[in-house]
Amino acid sequence: MTVAEIEAVLKKAFPDAQMDVGPLKDDGRHFYCRIASKAFANHSKVQQHQMVYKALDELIAQGLHALSLQTSVLA
Repeated sequence: MTVAEIEAVLKKAFPDAQMDVGPLKDDGRHFYCRIASKAFANHSKVQQHQMVYKALDELIAQGLHALSLQTSVLA
């Protein structure tokens, strides 16, 4: 799994998103993601994280093991 794959999936789910995605380890399974989108407006942090994880369902099934996630509402 690559950073580009994660970014492509998230960009499709959240077209307006500004994000920073990178590896936590060099194993292709552990990543960090900071993402801001207007789609997160009026949603709790838990709901925002659920939205991101739902978008990444297929990658999780393919071996994405850990994601250090920070979400925010795009101003």
